[in-house]
Amino acid sequence: MPSFDISSDVDWQEIDNAVNTALKELATRFDFKGVKSEINFDKKAKTLTLICSEEGKIDNLKDILQGKLIKRGVSLLSLEYKPLEAAFGGSVRQVIEVQAGISKDKGKEVIAVIKDSKIKVQGQIQDEKVRVTGKNRDDLQECIALLKGKQDSLKLPMQFGNFRE
Repeated sequence: MPSFDISSDVDWQEIDNAVNTALKELATRFDFKGVKSEINFDKKAKTLTLICSEEGKIDNLKDILQGKLIKRGVSLLSLEYKPLEAAFGGSVRQVIEVQAGISKDKGKEVIAVIKDSKIKVQGQIQDEKVRVTGKNRDDLQECIALLKGKQDSLKLPMQFGNFRE
C-alpha cells in the first residue's frame, strides 16, 4: 500500500549561521550604536532569545534575524514568538521557540485537514511525523498538493518524504 511521511524539520546549523550573521550586522549598524542588543541561540532548549536595551529596537532586531533566516532557507513558520518581557535595567527580552517535529496537536490538525478533504487516504501520527497511506499514488499526490497549500493556515512547515509504492 503506497504511503509517505510528513515531517517538520529545521536545519540547526543554518539557524546558527543566521544568528552569527545577524550579530555581525548588528555590530556595524548605525542605528544600534550605543544600544545593548543580543541574540542568544540555545540548541538544547530549541530557543532564540532577543535582548535589547531599548524596547523600540526589538522589532528591528527581529526583522534583521528574520531576514537572515529567510536567506538561509529556514521557514519562519517554525518560529513561535512569546510575548515581550521586561529584563534587567529597563531592557526587554523576547523568547522565540523553534518548533522541530510535528507535535501531537499539530498532527491531529493535519489529519483533520486530510479527512475534511474527502481524499481516500488515512493519516496516523508516528512520533514526530505523520504517515499517510492510500490505495493509489494519485490520491497521495493530491494529498501532498492539498497540504502544501495549507502550510500557512496550519502554521507548520512540512517536508514530504519516504514515498513508497
